Amino acid sequence: MSTPAPTDWLARARAERDWIVAVRREIHRHPEVMYEEVRTSAVVRRELDALGVPYRHPVAVTGVVATIGNGDGPCVALRADMDALPIHEQADVPFRSEIDGKMHACGHDCHTAMLLGAARVLKAHESAIRGTVKLLFQPAEEGGAGGLRMCDEGALESPRVDRAFGLHVWPYVPTGTIAGRAGTFLAATGAVHVVVTGVGGHAAMPHTTVDPVVAAAAVVTALQTVVSRTTDPLESAVVSITTIHGGEAFNVIPPSVTLTGTIRSLSTAGLQALQARIRTVVAGVAAGHGCEAAITFPSPDYPATVNDTATWQTARALAGEMLGAAAVLEVPPVMGGEDFSYVLERVPGCFVGLGVANKAIGATFGVHHPRFMVDEDALPIGAALHAAMAMRMLDELRAGA
Repeated sequence: MSTPAPTDWLARARAERDWIVAVRREIHRHPEVMYEEVRTSAVVRRELDALGVPYRHPVAVTGVVATIGNGDGPCVALRADMDALPIHEQADVPFRSEIDGKMHACGHDCHTAMLLGAARVLKAHESAIRGTVKLLFQPAEEGGAGGLRMCDEGALESPRVDRAFGLHVWPYVPTGTIAGRAGTFLAATGAVHVVVTGVGGHAAMPHTTVDPVVAAAAVVTALQTVVSRTTDPLESAVVSITTIHGGEAFNVIPPSVTLTGTIRSLSTAGLQALQARIRTVVAGVAAGHGCEAAITFPSPDYPATVNDTATWQTARALAGEMLGAAAVLEVPPVMGGEDFSYVLERVPGCFVGLGVANKAIGATFGVHHPRFMVDEDALPIGAALHAAMAMRMLDELRAGA
């Protein structure tokens, strides 16, 4: 059996639209946050069982690694993340989250359904697959570094993955387009946690205290200079303090104040430089106010997501053949983070944004917003891109062997 053309993959995926959408909505109704994706993982395994696709489970607690192909040749990995966010859904859709305080506000339900759709069309053409397509259904992208754990537990081995591809729904460009670039596409990211400790007491007698509230306020202000005065203006960086907690009563100066936030750079080295400067600034400002500061960076540092140039060119060409050259958008780097970066540190590959914006249906809100929606007409496009990219990359790898 010959390899279908990109437009043929799209036609096959569109024939599966209702099935892909139904799977997506089932997952959407029952969102699960990082490392709790038990039901979602069960849906994935149910559909793989129905297709006769073998898999390994559990990987990284709830993850699934499936394989399609004859195993005789190179191996290409396709990845989807499965976890939701601790956000209460406000989107006006009939399949809203049934779990209070949890929502698929980043589209991982779509990612999982699209990869299952790709599995469905690839399985129907398995005789044309000379090699292995490995499907990575990953937990805990949202802060849990599930991608790193999948790698550490052998998801890229047996057989060893030669090339990798990932998609993310992209509400910033319209349905029918993709967005991406060669080189750094998404930022290296981390979290910062600061506890400023002083001496609490009665607010009417501030001279008897060492006020951590004033010190914390000065810390927040001083941290603005980390980017504006110590980072090259031609380089991108972010330091955002996003929470401040201290005190319980209006007339009591608390003994401590806690600050948390996010830091981002377009390189891992840049992220480490931000961390070093933050330590210096916070400790110095706190000491200047007579306080002490405990500074930690508690979450795993996500590396920058760096697209292999050759693989991006493959994706760009294939998407152009499938959707038209005008549908491929070269975009500047984005300061969001993504743990597919752990895969791309180990394997050449690329990560692209799949347009899902559609004003006509209200799909205009960004990811991590309680009213986030996607245009479900994009889902077959994503499934087709997965399948077509896997086959194109296998062809390229065999040709280069």
